[in-house]
Amino acid sequence: MKNFPSIILASKSPRRQELLTLMDLDFRIVLKEVDESYPDHLTPEEIAVYIAQKKATAFDETVSEEVVLTADTIVSIDGHILGKPETEQHAIEMLQMLSGKVHQVITGVCLFYKQQYHSFYDVSDVTFRTLTDEEIINYVIKYKPMDKAGSYGIQEWVGVTAIVKIDGSYTNVVGLPTEKLYQALKQLSL
Repeated sequence: MKNFPSIILASKSPRRQELLTLMDLDFRIVLKEVDESYPDHLTPEEIAVYIAQKKATAFDETVSEEVVLTADTIVSIDGHILGKPETEQHAIEMLQMLSGKVHQVITGVCLFYKQQYHSFYDVSDVTFRTLTDEEIINYVIKYKPMDKAGSYGIQEWVGVTAIVKIDGSYTNVVGLPTEKLYQALKQLSL
């Protein structure tokens, strides 16, 4: 949208890039390494926002007229936070935890604009059917979900064959709650 400021997307996620393109937003990608650790006492929602804000602070001194957009997506089930898997076995274990259950996908977003941070999050409840161990192993081997929170991508095999129901934003599960993002960008443009 031409009435929004230009955006720096601080993410290598092709899914986030695609969503911004679908939103007709002008953006460029700038990546910075950020430690994604967080304090143990935070809730899942607080963790997602904390990491998104931490990513945005890497741009404190380098940006003035553009909006820096950072995001972090986590999966939470039964009090466990499922980030990106460390090994294929770890990915298999995560998917076994999600099989046949409801879990939450939480994306924290931070917009850094004119030296101010504007943060929000979205939560979607996702219901998986029961997956067999063979299905899980085949998925992990074929799709290599090592860069995905919870070890799955909704736009891949699991998304089209195993998700029974989503309560909340589909794009949030993809990795960026575009509905809330659009409204937040409108507010920044006033």
